[in-house]
Parts: sequence; C-alpha cells; structure tokens
Amino acid sequence: MVDLWGRRWTKDELLARVGRLEQIAGVQLVEAGDGAERGVRLLLLRTGAGFDFEILVDRGFDVGRAWADGRPLAWWSPVGLTGPWFHDASGIEWFRGFPGGLVSTCGLDHTLLGGVDDATVFNYPHRTTEAYGLHGRYTGLPARLAGYGLTWRGTPADECVLWAEAEVLQTAVFGEQLTLTRRIEADLGGRSLRIADTVTNTGPTPCPHMLLYHCNVGFPVVDDGAELVYPAPAGTCVSEASSPCYRRLETPSAGFVEECYEHDMAADGDGMVSAAIVNRAAQIGVFQRYERAGLPHHITWRQLGSGTYVVAMEPSTNRDAGRFDARSRGELQHLAPGEQRQYRLEIGALLGHDAIDAFAAEAAELTATFGIPTPAATTGGST
Repeated sequence: MVDLWGRRWTKDELLARVGRLEQIAGVQLVEAGDGAERGVRLLLLRTGAGFDFEILVDRGFDVGRAWADGRPLAWWSPVGLTGPWFHDASGIEWFRGFPGGLVSTCGLDHTLLGGVDDATVFNYPHRTTEAYGLHGRYTGLPARLAGYGLTWRGTPADECVLWAEAEVLQTAVFGEQLTLTRRIEADLGGRSLRIADTVTNTGPTPCPHMLLYHCNVGFPVVDDGAELVYPAPAGTCVSEASSPCYRRLETPSAGFVEECYEHDMAADGDGMVSAAIVNRAAQIGVFQRYERAGLPHHITWRQLGSGTYVVAMEPSTNRDAGRFDARSRGELQHLAPGEQRQYRLEIGALLGHDAIDAFAAEAAELTATFGIPTPAATTGGST
C-alpha cells in the first residue's frame, strides 16, 4: 500500500480520487530552452510526499536539484546546468561544467585528480599513455533514454514506483569501452531515491575502472551548526587545509579553503553504510546508503566558502589520493572484456527531529557494536 499524507492507500482508493495519477505524482520529460542549458533534457519526478528531484538526462543521467517540502537539498553551483557539448575533461576544467546537484557521478575509468598514465593495455602503439583530467569524462556524456514512468507492483498491486532507465557510453577507438546502465526509482509517497548502476566493459581488452558518487548537499541542510552523522571514527584529513571541529559546520567564509577527509565507515549486517548531514535546528537532513563492498572508501569534501557553500559525501572505489596511489598499492581495478561491476546508492531526506534522532541513534549503535570510538561533533580528524 502507499503511505501518503498520514494514512495508507490502496491503488483503487487513490485512482478513484484523481483523473490521472499525475495529479499526485509523476515523471515528466522536459527540455531546457535558454542559455547554456538550451537543449538539455531533464526528467522531473514528484513522489507526492513533497520529495521532488530532476534527472539530468544529457549529463550522465545524474540527479540535479532536489527538494523536500519545498526546501532544497542539493547544492547548485554557480555554473548551473550546461549542455554536454560544453564539457571539457582536461586538467581541472571539470569545474567549468560542474553543476553540483544531489548526485554527480565521476568515472568511469578515472576519478579524482588526474595526470598522464600508462595506456598500453589498449594495444595501440601510437597511444601508449592517456591524459586523465579531474574526475574523468563521465559527467559530460549524454544518456540514451530507455524509458520512464510509474509502475504498480506487489500482490495485490498496491505499491507504486516512479522509475527511469538509461544507458551512458564512454567509448574510444583504441581506448576504454565502458557502458553504464542506470535505473533510478522512488516510491510514491517516498522521500528518497534509489540508483542501481551496472558498469560493463564492452571492449576487447581489459580496462581501468574507477567510480565515485559526488553527493553535494547544500543550504539549508548545510548551515551553521549542522553536523556530519557518520558510523566512523575521526576521519583522516587528506587536504592541505583542515579544521579541528570539522564534523560541525559553520557559516560561509569568503576565504575558506577546501578540506577533504577520509572515513572508515562501518557497515550494517547487510553490508550497507548509512551516512548523513543533518541540521537539527532546521529539522532537515540528507542521508545516503550504499554497499560498502563495491565502494570501500568514503571522502568528505568540506567547502564552506561564500557561494561555494557545500559539503559532499563521496562513496568511492578508491582513496582520495587517486589513480597513481591506487596503482602503486595494487588497488587500481581493471575490468576484463565483458566483466561487470554493480553499485547501489540510496539518497534522501530526513525531516523532523524524530527522523534525525532515529538515524543518529542507528549510527551510534552501529559504531558501538564494532567498538569504534565515536567523536563528538566538536572533534576533528587527524592531519
């Protein structure tokens, strides 16, 4: 049954009260019509419970802006939405096309800072090296839309799911040939979305593979007094700048220099990690839940500058040190021809003191179970 507006509804009860289900919730395909975003397709999803979000079809099928009860959850960058034809994957030009948004996927053969690396695995004598830019090429790739809609399921069919599916190709002659298939779902009456990704090497040679979900949380969740709720001990600072009280957030500062922290997250009995940024004063938070086996590393980007006021929770296949560190450690993954990797990520809203307190209690219980010392919000990471 559907949980909506304080009661449970069957399919027949809901449909008897509306002309079309889109009166309550739905999925709508639209196209941006002006400026640098002109021509970009988007899917707008509304769950009926005040949880709305957009899928950027032509930007990697990523999740852009999102709202809970009218309040934004994601940080939206000064760049905003731009067409994939403007994307530049070289150096750190990634930032010129970075829209922010709730989920920005990085990969598929490279994430984090770049440089020139060996490419002899592709067996082409005139291309023995490859220049990798920040966070790879993925976010500048358009998707091939496979379908979208609302589906009733269950026995009886009283559960309704909003869904969208697409395929994104990252390919080159004598280079990587990787395909990501993605399905995004949200329940009618729900306050979260679920991403199911499969990455396949469709090429004839082994191919490097790295992936990171850049989940960008913004105001009003990110604000003075907000805090990180992680099932983890104090993090390790991996940036030049650091703050002794990094788990608690402050007001924007024009001179703020970015900070990055790695955390060794504890997983529950199902192998899932749950992390959140919460603002108790505003009674709102954003949580993420993902499989640790496929994403064993977690990076927090703490950027509390004026305008660029964002904290990103980043589950990753690799450490923050990136590609060359992974290669030196023997941790740089290669997919054999036809080999696949699957990833699952849920991200959504925590609304009200009860939801925030329940989430925090679960994190505290998990850390206690594993004997992990839990720092207070005023405890910083090591540098």
